Amino acid sequence: MAFDGIITKAVISELKTNLIGAKVNKIFEPTKNDIILVLYCNGSNYNLNLCTNPETCRISLTNFTKPNPEKAPNFCMLLRKYLIGSKITDISNMDLERTIEIKFETYNDLNDLVNRKLFIEIMSRQSNIILTNENNIIIDTLKHVDSSSREILPAHKYEFAKITKKSFVKISNSKEFINLVKADESISITGVLPNLFIGFSKSFVKKCLLDTNIKDNDFSEISLIKLYTYINKIINLIGTNKISCVNLENDYTISLVQNNNIFNINYFIDNYYNNKEKINDFTNSRNNLLKIILNALKKESKKLENINNKLKECSNMDLYRLYGELLTANLYHLKGIPNSETIEVENYYNQNKFITIPLDKTISVQQNIDKYFKKYNKLKNAINIISVQKEETQKELDYIESIVFSLENSKNISDINEIYEEITENIVTKKEILNKTKKVKKKHAPQANIKLEATYIEGYAVYIGKNNIQNEYLSLKFADKNDYWFHTQKIHGSHVVLKTNGNTDIPANILIECAKLAKENSKASNSSNVPVDYCLAKYIKKIPSNKPGMVIYNNYKTIYIK
Repeated sequence: MAFDGIITKAVISELKTNLIGAKVNKIFEPTKNDIILVLYCNGSNYNLNLCTNPETCRISLTNFTKPNPEKAPNFCMLLRKYLIGSKITDISNMDLERTIEIKFETYNDLNDLVNRKLFIEIMSRQSNIILTNENNIIIDTLKHVDSSSREILPAHKYEFAKITKKSFVKISNSKEFINLVKADESISITGVLPNLFIGFSKSFVKKCLLDTNIKDNDFSEISLIKLYTYINKIINLIGTNKISCVNLENDYTISLVQNNNIFNINYFIDNYYNNKEKINDFTNSRNNLLKIILNALKKESKKLENINNKLKECSNMDLYRLYGELLTANLYHLKGIPNSETIEVENYYNQNKFITIPLDKTISVQQNIDKYFKKYNKLKNAINIISVQKEETQKELDYIESIVFSLENSKNISDINEIYEEITENIVTKKEILNKTKKVKKKHAPQANIKLEATYIEGYAVYIGKNNIQNEYLSLKFADKNDYWFHTQKIHGSHVVLKTNGNTDIPANILIECAKLAKENSKASNSSNVPVDYCLAKYIKKIPSNKPGMVIYNNYKTIYIK
């Protein structure tokens, strides 16, 4: 992402212009990567977010709140001890580096006026927040670092990270810029500048090239002079209302765009990363649940395989009975015959044709007879139990597959929470889910609070369930008896309900459009000639022992969607 040195300078410029003298009223640590300073300045409260998350590290004002832990973490408590009640006296960074220094003025326990500093290092995985005294001696840090290259530990002197790149702001003229750029071998300008200069990202360079109409591989002197002049202009305008953040494809950067908001860049950054964090949280939560559900699916599939193997064995029970009966009928002929592994006897059930019967030669013929009858009786008793187990396992598999479908089609964290609530109550891996998905907050919401969104077709309201809980509520509670219900035939998908307001004489084209919605919101969304069953909601019933969303229906018709 493009929170580079240019963006850092622009954010700090807005903060420095408007928040010098701000008082620190509160401090929170909602996550292990976030510190929120609640500031009061000129009659208004501001929340300054210091984020060290490797994917979204930044500093900016924020309008979004996050839940705080019941017990504040240790670093948060330390910051409260040293900074609450203090005033900000300066906010700065060196060159275009992404290390921000915030200076505070406060009183210590002896009521002496003292200065403290907070260093925020925006360095991807090495991002950190360091509190020091006025002599840069570290009081404590969010993350302790003890390596051969750098020690960030309490009681050590804080030192800035070593800078190996060139400083663009120290270049005196375009000729020096051209010599530096051409000395670095690369096939593109976007490959050279970020590696050469402090604080330049590829997004910033790409936008500059776009604005100046310079090709990425154009290293001509005229183009480089033009590029140097444009970059210099942007840096010189930082802190004015003549620059602003702009969106790029999957990214953002700064450009010459007029803005009239004193915190325009701060709140752009805030909105951008808040949306990104929502997407990341949703994706991570969904993938965590999906992994567990797929494991449950694998276990149930293995269980079904074992059951089928047992049923296959049970299919031999009549053969064992036949062996026992034929051996019994021929027992008088078998006396005195040496023990062997097989024996041939006449099968009077099959026109007296000879049949070969396996024997255990270590035991007598009578014991072999007893063994076959015992196997027969054991399998005869087992087959009923195994058949029931197969039916129950198949239902569990169907239910888990419906959960997988719901997860794959979920759109936001609210959908994930609803699915999480459902599976912790109904799925076989309940304990595993509770242990491994602590990040997904469980919400026990009554069905009355389920929110359904309507889609309108020529004035008719149509509702689509997003998961099994919504499907069940939609079909059995929300739908009136004369509303129409749609579902793909023997295919996992959403329940679709067409509100008729008592009018059952619905035009055929409306029914077809509803059937299309049922098809589009099913596993067969990309298939052709998909059968969709529909009936009045009064013909929908739920078997009490069934899982959520599993219903039976009758008096239905079928529409084939091509």
